Amino acid sequence: MEHNLEITNKKRMQVFTGTAFPGLAKEIADELDLELGDVDIHRFSNGEIYVRYGENVRGSDVFLVQTHCEPVNANIMEQLIMIDAAKRASAKRITAVVPYYGYARSDKKTKSREPITARLLADLLTTAGADRVVSVDLHTGQIQGFFDNPLDHLTALPLLVGWITENCSHDDLVIASPDAGGVRLAQKFSNRLHNAPIAFLAKTRTAHNVAKTLAVVGEVEGKTVVLVDDMIDTAGTLCGAADMLLKKGARRVIACATHPVLSGPAYQRLQESPIEKIVVTTTMPIPENSGCDKIEQISIAPILALTMRAIFEDRSVSELFNDDNA
Repeated sequence: MEHNLEITNKKRMQVFTGTAFPGLAKEIADELDLELGDVDIHRFSNGEIYVRYGENVRGSDVFLVQTHCEPVNANIMEQLIMIDAAKRASAKRITAVVPYYGYARSDKKTKSREPITARLLADLLTTAGADRVVSVDLHTGQIQGFFDNPLDHLTALPLLVGWITENCSHDDLVIASPDAGGVRLAQKFSNRLHNAPIAFLAKTRTAHNVAKTLAVVGEVEGKTVVLVDDMIDTAGTLCGAADMLLKKGARRVIACATHPVLSGPAYQRLQESPIEKIVVTTTMPIPENSGCDKIEQISIAPILALTMRAIFEDRSVSELFNDDNA
Protein backbone atom coordinates (compact mmCIF):
# COMPACT_ATOMS: atom_id res chain seq x y z
CA MET A 1 0.00 0.00 0.00
CA GLU A 2 1.29 3.49 -0.90
CA HIS A 3 1.97 5.73 2.11
CA ASN A 4 2.59 8.95 0.13
CA LEU A 5 0.31 10.86 -2.21
CA GLU A 6 2.17 12.86 -4.84
CA ILE A 7 0.47 15.45 -7.04
CA THR A 8 2.18 17.18 -9.94
CA ASN A 9 0.49 20.57 -10.28
CA LYS A 10 0.11 22.17 -13.69
CA LYS A 11 -0.46 25.92 -13.82
CA ARG A 12 -3.59 27.04 -15.59
CA MET A 13 -4.33 30.52 -16.92
CA GLN A 14 -7.88 31.81 -17.35
CA VAL A 15 -8.97 35.21 -18.66
CA PHE A 16 -12.38 36.70 -17.90
CA THR A 17 -13.89 40.05 -18.80
CA GLY A 18 -16.42 42.37 -17.26
CA THR A 19 -18.96 44.23 -19.37
CA ALA A 20 -17.03 47.51 -19.68
CA PHE A 21 -15.01 46.67 -22.81
CA PRO A 22 -15.30 42.98 -23.81
CA GLY A 23 -13.83 43.75 -27.24
CA LEU A 24 -10.43 44.53 -25.69
CA ALA A 25 -10.53 41.37 -23.56
CA LYS A 26 -11.30 39.30 -26.67
CA GLU A 27 -8.26 40.82 -28.42
CA ILE A 28 -6.09 39.98 -25.40
CA ALA A 29 -7.37 36.40 -25.33
CA ASP A 30 -6.70 36.04 -29.07
CA GLU A 31 -3.12 37.27 -28.52
CA LEU A 32 -2.73 34.61 -25.82
CA ASP A 33 -4.37 31.96 -28.02
CA LEU A 34 -7.03 31.43 -25.33
CA GLU A 35 -10.81 31.47 -25.19
CA LEU A 36 -12.36 34.00 -22.84
CA GLY A 37 -13.68 32.33 -19.71
CA ASP A 38 -17.40 31.84 -19.16
CA VAL A 39 -18.88 34.24 -16.62
CA ASP A 40 -22.48 35.30 -16.09
CA ILE A 41 -22.80 39.00 -15.24
CA HIS A 42 -26.16 40.68 -15.08
CA ARG A 43 -28.09 43.34 -13.18
CA PHE A 44 -31.03 42.78 -10.89
CA SER A 45 -34.02 45.06 -11.40
CA ASN A 46 -32.77 47.38 -8.62
CA GLY A 47 -29.35 47.76 -10.27
CA GLU A 48 -27.39 45.34 -8.05
CA ILE A 49 -24.79 43.26 -9.87
CA TYR A 50 -24.73 39.45 -10.04
CA VAL A 51 -21.62 37.47 -10.98
CA ARG A 52 -21.14 33.72 -11.31
CA TYR A 53 -18.33 31.87 -13.07
CA GLY A 54 -19.59 29.28 -15.51
CA GLU A 55 -16.47 27.14 -15.23
CA ASN A 56 -14.10 25.87 -12.56
CA VAL A 57 -11.44 28.38 -11.44
CA ARG A 58 -10.08 26.43 -8.44
CA GLY A 59 -6.29 26.56 -8.43
CA SER A 60 -6.15 28.76 -11.55
CA ASP A 61 -4.17 31.90 -12.32
CA VAL A 62 -7.19 34.13 -13.03
CA PHE A 63 -6.95 37.44 -14.93
CA LEU A 64 -9.98 39.73 -14.71
CA VAL A 65 -10.02 42.42 -17.43
CA GLN A 66 -12.10 45.52 -16.73
CA THR A 67 -11.32 49.10 -17.69
CA HIS A 68 -12.87 51.85 -15.56
CA CYS A 69 -14.73 53.68 -18.32
CA GLU A 70 -18.19 55.19 -18.12
CA PRO A 71 -20.25 54.23 -16.11
CA VAL A 72 -17.15 54.35 -13.91
CA ASN A 73 -18.65 53.42 -10.56
CA ALA A 74 -20.70 50.51 -11.92
CA ASN A 75 -17.68 49.09 -13.76
CA ILE A 76 -15.47 49.35 -10.69
CA MET A 77 -18.10 47.62 -8.55
CA GLU A 78 -18.50 44.91 -11.17
CA GLN A 79 -14.78 44.17 -11.10
CA LEU A 80 -14.73 44.07 -7.28
CA ILE A 81 -17.56 41.52 -7.29
CA MET A 82 -15.75 39.46 -9.96
CA ILE A 83 -12.64 39.43 -7.76
CA ASP A 84 -14.65 38.37 -4.70
CA ALA A 85 -16.39 35.60 -6.63
CA ALA A 86 -13.04 34.26 -7.92
CA LYS A 87 -11.55 34.36 -4.42
CA ARG A 88 -14.50 32.44 -2.97
CA ALA A 89 -14.22 29.91 -5.82
CA SER A 90 -10.62 29.18 -4.70
CA ALA A 91 -8.68 30.75 -7.58
CA LYS A 92 -4.98 30.37 -6.79
CA ARG A 93 -3.99 33.90 -7.87
CA ILE A 94 -6.20 36.78 -8.99
CA THR A 95 -4.85 39.56 -11.19
CA ALA A 96 -7.05 42.60 -11.82
CA VAL A 97 -6.22 43.95 -15.28
CA VAL A 98 -7.26 47.62 -15.25
CA PRO A 99 -6.15 49.31 -18.51
CA TYR A 100 -7.54 52.65 -17.26
CA TYR A 101 -7.45 53.09 -13.48
CA GLY A 102 -10.47 55.06 -12.26
CA TYR A 103 -10.13 58.07 -9.94
CA ALA A 104 -6.43 58.33 -10.83
CA ARG A 105 -6.52 62.13 -10.69
CA SER A 106 -7.71 62.05 -7.07
CA ASP A 107 -4.26 60.94 -5.90
CA LYS A 108 -3.61 63.67 -3.29
CA LYS A 109 -5.34 66.36 -1.29
CA THR A 110 -5.20 69.75 -2.96
CA LYS A 111 -7.73 71.34 -0.58
CA SER A 112 -8.82 70.62 2.95
CA ARG A 113 -11.49 67.95 3.57
CA GLU A 114 -10.91 66.24 0.20
CA PRO A 115 -10.61 62.45 -0.22
CA ILE A 116 -7.74 60.55 -1.83
CA THR A 117 -9.98 58.32 -3.90
CA ALA A 118 -7.17 56.68 -5.89
CA ARG A 119 -5.92 55.23 -2.58
CA LEU A 120 -9.44 54.15 -1.62
CA LEU A 121 -9.78 52.27 -4.91
CA ALA A 122 -6.45 50.53 -4.31
CA ASP A 123 -7.71 49.42 -0.88
CA LEU A 124 -10.98 48.18 -2.39
CA LEU A 125 -9.21 46.06 -5.03
CA THR A 126 -6.89 44.58 -2.40
CA THR A 127 -9.67 43.91 0.12
CA ALA A 128 -11.82 42.28 -2.56
CA GLY A 129 -9.01 39.76 -3.08
CA ALA A 130 -6.79 40.95 -5.95
CA ASP A 131 -3.28 39.52 -5.51
CA ARG A 132 -1.91 41.72 -8.27
CA VAL A 133 -3.02 44.68 -10.39
CA VAL A 134 -1.98 45.53 -13.95
CA SER A 135 -2.60 49.05 -15.28
CA VAL A 136 -1.40 51.31 -18.09
CA ASP A 137 0.08 54.82 -17.78
CA LEU A 138 -1.21 55.86 -14.37
CA HIS A 139 -1.88 59.58 -14.03
CA THR A 140 0.91 59.79 -11.44
CA GLY A 141 3.48 57.20 -10.44
CA GLN A 142 2.75 57.66 -6.75
CA ILE A 143 -0.43 55.57 -7.15
CA GLN A 144 1.89 52.53 -7.21
CA GLY A 145 2.63 53.26 -3.55
CA PHE A 146 -1.05 52.90 -2.64
CA PHE A 147 -0.83 49.13 -3.13
CA ASP A 148 0.66 46.66 -0.67
CA ASN A 149 0.42 43.91 -3.29
CA PRO A 150 2.36 44.05 -6.58
CA LEU A 151 1.24 46.52 -9.25
CA ASP A 152 2.59 46.20 -12.78
CA HIS A 153 2.62 49.66 -14.33
CA LEU A 154 2.70 49.37 -18.12
CA THR A 155 3.21 52.10 -20.66
CA ALA A 156 1.83 52.73 -24.14
CA LEU A 157 4.95 54.77 -24.96
CA PRO A 158 6.37 52.26 -27.51
CA LEU A 159 3.05 52.18 -29.41
CA LEU A 160 2.67 55.96 -29.59
CA VAL A 161 6.35 56.53 -30.43
CA GLY A 162 6.01 53.95 -33.21
CA TRP A 163 3.09 55.87 -34.70
CA ILE A 164 4.99 59.18 -34.54
CA THR A 165 8.06 57.59 -36.18
CA GLU A 166 5.97 56.23 -39.06
CA ASN A 167 3.88 59.36 -39.64
CA CYS A 168 6.07 62.38 -38.78
CA SER A 169 9.40 63.61 -40.07
CA HIS A 170 12.10 63.99 -37.41
CA ASP A 171 13.48 67.09 -39.16
CA ASP A 172 10.82 69.52 -37.89
CA LEU A 173 9.44 67.57 -34.90
CA VAL A 174 8.78 69.14 -31.50
CA ILE A 175 7.32 67.18 -28.57
CA ALA A 176 5.08 69.36 -26.40
CA SER A 177 3.30 68.94 -23.09
CA PRO A 178 -0.03 70.77 -22.65
CA ASP A 179 1.09 71.73 -19.13
CA ALA A 180 4.27 71.95 -17.06
CA GLY A 181 3.41 68.78 -15.16
CA GLY A 182 3.78 66.65 -18.28
CA VAL A 183 7.35 67.65 -19.14
CA ARG A 184 8.73 64.35 -17.78
CA LEU A 185 6.45 62.42 -20.15
CA ALA A 186 7.48 64.68 -23.05
CA GLN A 187 11.12 63.96 -22.18
CA LYS A 188 10.47 60.21 -22.41
CA PHE A 189 9.03 60.68 -25.91
CA SER A 190 11.95 62.92 -26.87
CA ASN A 191 14.51 60.34 -25.71
CA ARG A 192 12.99 57.77 -28.07
CA LEU A 193 12.69 60.23 -30.96
CA HIS A 194 16.33 61.18 -31.48
CA ASN A 195 16.16 63.80 -28.69
CA ALA A 196 13.55 65.89 -30.47
CA PRO A 197 13.16 69.42 -28.97
CA ILE A 198 10.64 69.86 -26.16
CA ALA A 199 8.11 72.62 -25.48
CA PHE A 200 5.42 73.00 -22.87
CA LEU A 201 2.46 75.26 -22.22
CA ALA A 202 1.80 77.17 -19.04
CA LYS A 203 -1.84 76.97 -17.95
CA THR A 204 -4.06 77.83 -15.03
CA ARG A 205 -7.03 75.77 -13.84
CA THR A 206 -10.05 77.81 -12.77
CA ALA A 207 -12.33 74.87 -11.86
CA HIS A 208 -12.68 71.11 -12.37
CA ASN A 209 -12.31 70.36 -16.10
CA VAL A 210 -11.75 74.08 -16.83
CA ALA A 211 -8.28 75.26 -17.86
CA LYS A 212 -6.85 78.34 -19.55
CA THR A 213 -3.62 78.26 -21.56
CA LEU A 214 -1.36 81.22 -20.83
CA ALA A 215 1.91 80.87 -22.78
CA VAL A 216 4.19 78.57 -24.79
CA VAL A 217 7.69 77.81 -23.51
CA GLY A 218 9.93 76.56 -26.33
CA GLU A 219 10.49 77.12 -30.05
CA VAL A 220 7.60 75.86 -32.18
CA GLU A 221 7.53 78.18 -35.20
CA GLY A 222 7.37 76.24 -38.47
CA LYS A 223 7.39 72.92 -36.61
CA THR A 224 5.22 69.81 -36.45
CA VAL A 225 4.21 69.78 -32.80
CA VAL A 226 3.08 66.55 -31.14
CA LEU A 227 1.15 67.20 -27.94
CA VAL A 228 1.57 64.25 -25.55
CA ASP A 229 -0.45 63.46 -22.43
CA ASP A 230 -1.58 60.46 -20.40
CA MET A 231 -5.29 61.10 -21.04
CA ILE A 232 -7.76 63.31 -22.88
CA ASP A 233 -10.88 64.04 -20.84
CA THR A 234 -13.01 67.03 -21.88
CA ALA A 235 -10.20 68.08 -24.31
CA GLY A 236 -10.34 71.72 -23.14
CA THR A 237 -6.65 71.81 -22.19
CA LEU A 238 -5.60 70.05 -25.38
CA CYS A 239 -7.60 72.26 -27.74
CA GLY A 240 -6.49 75.43 -25.93
CA ALA A 241 -2.89 74.29 -26.25
CA ALA A 242 -3.31 73.62 -29.98
CA ASP A 243 -4.78 77.09 -30.54
CA MET A 244 -1.85 78.69 -28.72
CA LEU A 245 0.73 76.63 -30.61
CA LEU A 246 -0.68 77.72 -33.97
CA LYS A 247 -0.69 81.34 -32.83
CA LYS A 248 3.01 80.91 -32.06
CA GLY A 249 3.64 79.71 -35.62
CA ALA A 250 3.45 75.91 -35.39
CA ARG A 251 2.95 74.37 -38.86
CA ARG A 252 0.72 71.51 -37.69
CA VAL A 253 -0.43 70.00 -34.40
CA ILE A 254 -0.97 66.31 -33.60
CA ALA A 255 -2.07 64.88 -30.26
CA CYS A 256 -1.04 61.56 -28.69
CA ALA A 257 -2.45 60.16 -25.45
CA THR A 258 -2.92 56.77 -23.85
CA HIS A 259 -6.43 57.06 -22.44
CA PRO A 260 -9.39 58.39 -24.50
CA VAL A 261 -11.62 59.34 -21.56
CA LEU A 262 -13.38 61.84 -23.86
CA SER A 263 -16.25 62.99 -21.69
CA GLY A 264 -18.74 65.85 -22.08
CA PRO A 265 -17.98 68.10 -25.07
CA ALA A 266 -14.69 66.36 -25.95
CA TYR A 267 -15.65 64.90 -29.33
CA GLN A 268 -17.11 68.15 -30.61
CA ARG A 269 -14.16 70.19 -29.33
CA LEU A 270 -11.65 67.87 -31.00
CA GLN A 271 -13.57 67.82 -34.28
CA GLU A 272 -13.70 71.64 -34.36
CA SER A 273 -10.11 72.13 -33.16
CA PRO A 274 -7.10 72.72 -35.43
CA ILE A 275 -5.56 69.42 -34.26
CA GLU A 276 -4.85 67.36 -37.37
CA LYS A 277 -4.94 63.88 -35.78
CA ILE A 278 -5.65 62.50 -32.30
CA VAL A 279 -3.85 59.19 -31.64
CA VAL A 280 -4.98 57.16 -28.61
CA THR A 281 -4.94 53.53 -27.49
CA THR A 282 -7.72 51.05 -26.78
CA THR A 283 -7.56 51.28 -22.98
CA MET A 284 -11.11 52.64 -23.25
CA PRO A 285 -13.79 52.18 -25.91
CA ILE A 286 -14.78 54.91 -28.37
CA PRO A 287 -18.31 54.84 -29.80
CA GLU A 288 -18.60 54.48 -33.57
CA ASN A 289 -20.94 57.47 -33.75
CA SER A 290 -18.64 59.78 -31.80
CA GLY A 291 -18.84 62.51 -34.45
CA CYS A 292 -15.06 62.95 -34.59
CA ASP A 293 -13.21 61.44 -37.54
CA LYS A 294 -9.76 62.65 -36.44
CA ILE A 295 -9.31 59.96 -33.78
CA GLU A 296 -7.10 56.94 -34.50
CA GLN A 297 -6.93 54.09 -31.96
CA ILE A 298 -3.93 51.77 -31.57
CA SER A 299 -4.57 48.44 -29.87
CA ILE A 300 -3.08 48.04 -26.39
CA ALA A 301 -3.98 44.31 -26.40
CA PRO A 302 -0.52 43.02 -27.48
CA ILE A 303 1.20 44.85 -24.60
CA LEU A 304 -1.36 43.62 -22.05
CA ALA A 305 -1.20 40.05 -23.38
CA LEU A 306 2.60 40.03 -23.30
CA THR A 307 2.54 41.25 -19.70
CA MET A 308 -0.10 38.77 -18.61
CA ARG A 309 1.91 35.92 -20.12
CA ALA A 310 5.04 37.12 -18.29
CA ILE A 311 3.13 37.25 -14.98
CA PHE A 312 1.73 33.76 -15.54
CA GLU A 313 5.20 32.41 -16.34
CA ASP A 314 6.79 34.34 -13.42
CA ARG A 315 9.07 36.32 -15.74
CA SER A 316 10.14 39.96 -15.50
CA VAL A 317 7.65 42.58 -16.70
CA SER A 318 10.01 45.57 -16.56
CA GLU A 319 12.37 43.91 -19.05
CA LEU A 320 9.55 44.02 -21.62
CA PHE A 321 9.62 47.84 -21.44
CA ASN A 322 13.34 48.49 -20.83
CA ASP A 323 12.30 50.01 -17.45
CA ASP A 324 10.28 52.75 -19.22
CA ASN A 325 7.25 51.53 -17.22
CA ALA A 326 8.61 52.82 -13.91
